[in-house]
Amino acid sequence: MGEFVRVEVEDGIATIRLDRPKMNALNSSVQRELIEAAREVTADEAVAAVVLYGGERVFAAGADIKEMAPMSFPEMSAGLSHLLQDFAKALAAIPKPVIAAITGYALGGGLELALTADFRVAGEGAKVGQPEIQLGVIPGAGGTQRLARLVGPAKAKDLVFSGRHVAADEALAMGLVDRVVPDAEVYAAARAWAATFVGGPAVALAAAKRAIDTGLEVDLDTGLEIERQHFASLFATEDQANGMRSFMEEGPGKATFIGR
Repeated sequence: MGEFVRVEVEDGIATIRLDRPKMNALNSSVQRELIEAAREVTADEAVAAVVLYGGERVFAAGADIKEMAPMSFPEMSAGLSHLLQDFAKALAAIPKPVIAAITGYALGGGLELALTADFRVAGEGAKVGQPEIQLGVIPGAGGTQRLARLVGPAKAKDLVFSGRHVAADEALAMGLVDRVVPDAEVYAAARAWAATFVGGPAVALAAAKRAIDTGLEVDLDTGLEIERQHFASLFATEDQANGMRSFMEEGPGKATFIGR
């Protein structure tokens, strides 16, 4: 357990919980602790799915501006800019379904944190955005890349160029979040979604995530080859044998998986 980030595991679901009052500002310590949390949930075989959560009040209002403001170009170029990328990459690489539970604000680095997840559940009162342009900079933890891949370049440019805050209903309409629920139900809704992956074929889920995420970075033919390789590799797993045997003997949806 870190000073600002802790991992809580219950019923096969890990919660990566940010707790840096008042707004969960993502300073370098938080970023390093997020990397360690990503490694922890990746290695824990008891974890089938992950929820990213900042608490009932706020998800994360962004990077720590007080920490960054006095930095020179050499300091930023050699240090923090790499860490910004590294914490987001570590979370995006978790080989399990990850759901961001967004309450309050997810702005700047906070939205970039949410973009590392596979899915996003937002409260009705949530606000998301990339306001870095208002500080004379641009997103530095993946916002120009993951956001454009998620909602398309025009919508991403709208958010990045303007720096405006987007309400939950608009975020849902543009595909930036996947579900909107009452504010008090955000964490429960994210856990309920995560629970659908508990007891699932963990190796196949990891392969599906890698195939989709890696395939987005390459041409179609290369992506199809990535898919073929992952598909074929699953025939070395017990889950494939159990799943297909169960389908033939009992019909669909009744297999028991062991995650190997």
